[in-house]
Amino acid sequence: MKKGIQILLSIIFLVFMYSCRDSNTKDNTLLNSSNENKKAPNIIYILADDLGYGDLSCYGQKNFNTPNIDKLASNGMLFTQHYSGSTVCAPSRSALLTGLHTGHTAIRGNKEVRPEGQHPLPDNTFTIAKQLKKAGYATGAFGKWGLGFPGSDGDPLNQGFDTFFGYNCQRQGHHYYPYHLWSNKDSIMLQENSGLKKGLYAPDLIHKKTLEYIESNKNQPFFLYVPSIIPHAELAAPKEELKKYSGKYLPEKSYKGLDSGKGYRRGKYESQAECHAAFVAMIKLLDKQVGEIVSKVEELGLSDNTIIVFTSDNGPHKEGGADPEYFDSNGELKGFKRDLYEGGIRVPMIASWPGYIKSNTTSNHISAFWDVFPTFSELAGLEVPKNLDGISFLPELMGNNNNQKKHNYLYWEFHERGGRQAVRMGDWKAVRYNVLKNPEAPLELYNLSNDIGEKNNLSEKHPEIAGEMKLIMTEARTHSEIFTFGNVSFKGN
Repeated sequence: MKKGIQILLSIIFLVFMYSCRDSNTKDNTLLNSSNENKKAPNIIYILADDLGYGDLSCYGQKNFNTPNIDKLASNGMLFTQHYSGSTVCAPSRSALLTGLHTGHTAIRGNKEVRPEGQHPLPDNTFTIAKQLKKAGYATGAFGKWGLGFPGSDGDPLNQGFDTFFGYNCQRQGHHYYPYHLWSNKDSIMLQENSGLKKGLYAPDLIHKKTLEYIESNKNQPFFLYVPSIIPHAELAAPKEELKKYSGKYLPEKSYKGLDSGKGYRRGKYESQAECHAAFVAMIKLLDKQVGEIVSKVEELGLSDNTIIVFTSDNGPHKEGGADPEYFDSNGELKGFKRDLYEGGIRVPMIASWPGYIKSNTTSNHISAFWDVFPTFSELAGLEVPKNLDGISFLPELMGNNNNQKKHNYLYWEFHERGGRQAVRMGDWKAVRYNVLKNPEAPLELYNLSNDIGEKNNLSEKHPEIAGEMKLIMTEARTHSEIFTFGNVSFKGN
């Protein structure tokens, strides 16, 4: 009798233990920092450049499709309310890598350095790459950097990356047939592109090096950061790719740029006779590269231990002949790159990790670039630094949204075009433009739950919420000697 009771109790215990496991995911023991035998997952973070919220077919794009990125979404989680770090390149990347929003991160705007590079991250900056190295990760970056000129404190090799290949300077990253790229500390001259020649499409070479990196680091945990330059202006694609879409996106648009002479391939965009076709060719090439990264991971048997995240650094641009209105690149969203309306900062984000992130799921969790640092820290079993603005969204990824912490607010500031600020607090969004030019610039207030297009300014109807937003805009930032924001006041309504 006693033996029968023991057997029954054992069966009950086993059933209980099994029921405690998420039926849609694997047991998350590897995420438990107390597990001595855990194996930290590989992390691949793919960052498109100026890709709009509506530029993927899984986000509603109807003019073309993105099958490989769509497949990544169907095998994982698609986020509907994810935000970039800023509305332009450098500060967006700074927020991503430091876990701090633009009121706190060191780089808060695009500040150029001649002849090559941008204002550098300070030496004492603690980046996600430095953090992951503490857990034994190999760290590689392949694409566009933009956070410090070669050899500066902000050079990727001085900010936690073991390996870098690509464009150090985002101004040089305007060009798809550059004269040189950087391989760690070496400037690699591309003879195929000398003079007016266009023999080597840089994203192809960078992608080749990316795949080689995965291969060479397959036996150790790695963090692979892939900040692609696609589809940033200029609009350029290899002839064989452009030919596939030529004449299919009418009426076509042309752009007259700089095609020779002084300053050629030094920042000014080249001409493009078929802007629409070129844009589609570039997106399709980006989609193909994402598919090949996934295939490489699968080929090496790393899928079960690799999380892949895909997103964009800000909203779509209107430079170099780009035509986001034609492609409805933002769907219902208002604004473009350099705006702090939703169209400038709300971006697609997809996360896939077979067996851990439930497939074909959608999340409306409100998150931003500065959340990536704490999320990846927890994935690696590391303690999250106390001073970050970010909140880990790992519970959301694991389907444990009851334990997902939420932001009190998200904050952005933009130092160009008269100065701009924005706050997202729950369903409420506040935007303020020309804060440097006009100390009485009014605050606009929108309820995104029923006005995603930010059409109905409710600041006068909800003065108490507007007042709270103004207070956040005052208190959410610290002073920067480099990226000064003046004495922003709130005399206006």
